[in-house]
Amino acid sequence: MASSPPHKVVALVSGGKDSTFSLLHCVSSGHEVVAVAHLTPPPHTEELDSYMYQSVGHNTVPHLAQALGLPLYQAPITGTPVLQELEYTPTPTDEVEDLYKLLSRVKEEVGCSAVCSGAIFSTYQKNRVEEVCARLGLLSIAPLWQRDQEELLKEMLRHKMEIRIIKVASMGLNKEHVGRTADELLPHFLEISKKWGFNVCGEGGEYESLVTDCPLFAYKLKVESSQLVCHSHDELSPVWYETFAEVSLEEKEGFRDLSLKERLNKVLGED
Repeated sequence: MASSPPHKVVALVSGGKDSTFSLLHCVSSGHEVVAVAHLTPPPHTEELDSYMYQSVGHNTVPHLAQALGLPLYQAPITGTPVLQELEYTPTPTDEVEDLYKLLSRVKEEVGCSAVCSGAIFSTYQKNRVEEVCARLGLLSIAPLWQRDQEELLKEMLRHKMEIRIIKVASMGLNKEHVGRTADELLPHFLEISKKWGFNVCGEGGEYESLVTDCPLFAYKLKVESSQLVCHSHDELSPVWYETFAEVSLEEKEGFRDLSLKERLNKVLGED
């Protein structure tokens, strides 16, 4: 991406580490991130059966947008994974069409020229984002694509990202790991990766995350009240996730009036 001319970018965000780090990469590469976009699950739904979108922690995304100081565009997920082949063509009632409608609105209102996403290894997801971008005449940017997962997670941590684990769905993980940080759990992730082929970045759906701080944030996200929910009591791979009743913002001194690039420079010393 460093060789591409600067673009006005809308960042697809879920609140998790991959989409946030992709956004950080865009800023570091000289692009102007002008908005963030997020598709929300239906009301009263925390765990949505989607092949495209993270739903756990969805109600924290407005806090993330405020921490970034960027306008947030949201729309509900009304479709389902109708077309499940690897390649995608426009299909009525498919959940991908919700993304198309949302990005159409963002393009019209902010005049973006590119979209960034946190895709790492899911060709299924990457193909769909690229297809939507092609229809809209937008560039699809995926700076994390096919990165080594162990090195990528370590790089996120070196970039001062605070990553909270908010869902687990894997052998070797259970409810005691929910609410802990990726920094704390990295040794355990590496251990179960060697034992069972665990994907260190969670690319197999092993876990999902919430970024509570990163160099681009003018505020830290503080979880004031949350609850653990068991989605599946599977003996080998129980599924637990966290719901958030109250999240507050704690201002970081000297960040609010800086641009995203200036915040990055302040924390990491980048030029």
